[in-house]
Amino acid sequence: MSSFSIVWPAIATAFLASLVEAVEAFTIVLAASTFRGWRPAILGSVIGMAALALIVVALGPLLSLFPIHALQFVIGVLLLLFGMRWLRKAILRAAGIIALHDETLAFAKETANIRGEAERQKSRLDWIAGLTSFKAVLLEGLEVVFIVIAIGSVRDMIWPASIGALAACALVLMIGLALHRPLSRVPENALKFAVGIMLSAFGVFWTGEGLGIAWPGEDLAILEFVGVFSITAFALSALFRRTGARIPQ
Repeated sequence: MSSFSIVWPAIATAFLASLVEAVEAFTIVLAASTFRGWRPAILGSVIGMAALALIVVALGPLLSLFPIHALQFVIGVLLLLFGMRWLRKAILRAAGIIALHDETLAFAKETANIRGEAERQKSRLDWIAGLTSFKAVLLEGLEVVFIVIAIGSVRDMIWPASIGALAACALVLMIGLALHRPLSRVPENALKFAVGIMLSAFGVFWTGEGLGIAWPGEDLAILEFVGVFSITAFALSALFRRTGARIPQ
């Protein structure tokens, strides 16, 4: 049974990562729903979620075929690469080198894209809206699925990670349906900062476990890695801000 020291970081990581992806997916689904109402958008979203569920069902049993140390090493490297990608972008945004993500702008662009696609193909907007929602849920959801499976495939944490992901999706859905507008006030860059740090920490931990390293403090070493990545990320962000870097025009 996994210790609490590793269960709650798994839940928190899956929750925060899913929150970011769910907000982005909801923005696209909301844009699709503005043309023919919620029915085609919801249908496309449901099909997308069904496809994600099939992927989880298919991949889950396959992981048990690999030796545990090899699995820990591969997943650790992938999580580290994934986390560093999120963290790099969050650092650059915090430093003002690249622009912050704007859900209101993304909503406007997606609405224009759907309208333009319908005009080019002379298709019914119902079909375009449904397909757009399906792609949004599937593509954004694949990152969530990867994170949940990667975090949960060792130490029997599939359920804790899944609970975190489902809670985030449910929260975004409830707030989004209540407001019926893009969730532009969600501090996405702060969330990506946190997710990048957590994924990177898990990545280092699992990579070391796969190589047979006995971490001091065992599972508590994850918290130490979180601290190291946090200090490094904030220090780099402050350093880049001092250089006077500007957002590219």
